Amino acid sequence: MKKNIVSLFVLILLCAISSAQPVPGVDENIPNLVTFGSKGETGWGDDNFVQIIFFAVPEDYAAPVYIRVFDPDVGGDNDEQKGEWDTRMRYSVYGGEGSCSSPDAKKGNKDGDYLSGTMLASKSFGADERYDMQWYTFGPINPNEGEYLPEYGGYIFKIVIEGMSGDDGNLYRLFLSSESDRNHKAEGAFAYYFKYKFRMHDDRNEISHIYPFIDDKVISIKQTNFDWDNDGYIKIISCARKGEYVKTSNDDVWNTSTHKILEGEKNTSLDIQMIKNRAADIKSNNVVIFLENQYGELLPFYSVPIGGVPKYSGKIKLTPKK
Repeated sequence: MKKNIVSLFVLILLCAISSAQPVPGVDENIPNLVTFGSKGETGWGDDNFVQIIFFAVPEDYAAPVYIRVFDPDVGGDNDEQKGEWDTRMRYSVYGGEGSCSSPDAKKGNKDGDYLSGTMLASKSFGADERYDMQWYTFGPINPNEGEYLPEYGGYIFKIVIEGMSGDDGNLYRLFLSSESDRNHKAEGAFAYYFKYKFRMHDDRNEISHIYPFIDDKVISIKQTNFDWDNDGYIKIISCARKGEYVKTSNDDVWNTSTHKILEGEKNTSLDIQMIKNRAADIKSNNVVIFLENQYGELLPFYSVPIGGVPKYSGKIKLTPKK
């Protein structure tokens, strides 16, 4: 087990060193994350009005880091208005023991101890032109203030984005930076998440992606998505799988499907592609998705696909493990 953890960390580190740490990631091709105010309607694509993102900083990283938020306020052209702008959004950064290892934090639900750990910084935003389409920076943050989880790459920080009031939709992006006033990568750092809420592209030709890593213990995965709204289809691509469709959800409901893991997919990333319905021309579609293994344990998505974006190879044997 220890060898597997070390191998996974090396893969993550090699992958992250060559890339920056934006969320959504560059390879994901997702326009924005989304969180609605606490009075929002779930049919707009947010099941519980909270999102949790994790940032990992290598244990030998000695400089301060900064967590930056693009367009943190709830107002303006980038956000989704429902009547009057009346929403406040709170961003909170947590570290310390239990902040990221808590099962409730991984679930991304508002019940339980999802605010576990030590709060390091917090700020609330309403409709404020000063922050519209601008970056706001939390920090400097000492990397050692994170929760030490070597199996996830070092010191881990949790940022909780929560709708505190109102019913508007907040669209935003994040970046873990080594500098306070610009986005500059912190060498070896990366982001991951267990339950992902985001806005699909309006452009019917765009394809979005998420990248879970499949270790050698995973036999099958169950994907669950919410409020897909007939916006095309979702399929799984890997080095051993040319394309397998998953079940998608309708308006304001969940849907799930289970998929066996092939031998050639062990210790690689999957490419879960979200391909829009070109005939429907659906816009402003917000989606929630998460994955579980055969034990019901949540699987993380990584902002940078470990080992690179998977490409199908027909030479790999496609025999499922029994």
